[in-house]
Amino acid sequence: MTEKEYDTRKAIEELRERFQGLTTALKESSQSPLEASLHFCQEFCQVLVEHAGRWKTDEDPLPLLEVYTVAILSFAKAASCLSSECENVPLLLEKLALSCAELLLLLPHHVPGALWEEFQSSMKLAHSLLQESGSTQLCLLAVLAQQDGVWSNTTLSSILSNQIPQTEQVHEYLELEGPTLLNMRIKHLIKVESVDKAAVLAKMCSEYPGYEGKGNFKQTYLLCICMTKNQEQLMEEVKKLHTATQLLVHT
Repeated sequence: MTEKEYDTRKAIEELRERFQGLTTALKESSQSPLEASLHFCQEFCQVLVEHAGRWKTDEDPLPLLEVYTVAILSFAKAASCLSSECENVPLLLEKLALSCAELLLLLPHHVPGALWEEFQSSMKLAHSLLQESGSTQLCLLAVLAQQDGVWSNTTLSSILSNQIPQTEQVHEYLELEGPTLLNMRIKHLIKVESVDKAAVLAKMCSEYPGYEGKGNFKQTYLLCICMTKNQEQLMEEVKKLHTATQLLVHT
């Protein structure tokens, strides 16, 4: 183990202990449930920001994944002691889930096995604990945790390589992932200048009946076409729009 790896291990263990300390203080608090919950959320955020600030996303994303993994599981373990009247609880949990998902999309295609397995087991347990109180904020991460990697799904790989699988298989995948995660994937692909791949995925989402009225996938697809300057595809979409307009006018 290198000195850098040792320092990371030490920092993660320290983080875990501090979260455990916050949970213990929450359980033993003499404040009202609402006040204790508000205080817990405030302290939790301070600890998280302090520790996450040790690493930069573009330089050390893997330690940050460990930070989020520990944070989410720690929060889930404390959830049963938090007041349902505290609005900060679902907001903080949702922010944690989205931030972690954004980080995951940035990770290299190969995440070390032990780290990914820890993430999978932690999200499974955290999701289970939160479901007991009716919380669904971790659904997005629970879906990712079911897979072998962030971008390893075979159906997704086929779509991004423009080798479109059977419609039923595509619909099954889209239903599994949900519009929020897929929208994040598309935005990430655009950000890293993989606009062609983003266009294919956005097109699949825009054509899926289950996403009607969700995610603005059609607009994103048209934006991608404009960015790639694919005139043929753009004219095809304009023609479809014109036809639809004519049908509305004459009905």
